[in-house]
Amino acid sequence: MPDYKHLLIVAHNPSANTQKLVDATLRGANHEDIDNVEVKHIPPLQATPDDVFWADAIILGTTENFGYMSGALKDFFDRIYYPCLEHTEAMPFALYIRAGLDGTGTNIAVGKITTGLSWKPVQETIILHGEYDPKYEDQCEELGMLMAASLEAGII
Repeated sequence: MPDYKHLLIVAHNPSANTQKLVDATLRGANHEDIDNVEVKHIPPLQATPDDVFWADAIILGTTENFGYMSGALKDFFDRIYYPCLEHTEAMPFALYIRAGLDGTGTNIAVGKITTGLSWKPVQETIILHGEYDPKYEDQCEELGMLMAASLEAGII
């Protein structure tokens, strides 16, 4: 039996466009050439510390709200921070931000929390800035595929 890895996607998707980003990330993570990675998307308000413990890597997705991460993602961090502290050190993660402004404040805020958790960013944050563009879906699909393929190959 293959040794499955687990990829958790915790992404806030309050609109049709942000749902497209989640769908694209899932499509990439479930690419037909990737066999030994189990993928779950759990909205931030529903994700628990046990979901984080299950994961071998995490993709975080958030909207930018008033220059900060979504309240839903902040709630996720508030609930998982202490239970996961010292138990998920070096967790590989990636982040995408659907930004109305420039994404800087959101990226800094998420970075402070993930640094506190000692999680390991495995790629630069993807900031999807400006008017919605379908190319954002391509970027999220690639992110999902790269994370899952990297997990399967043992790179992360």
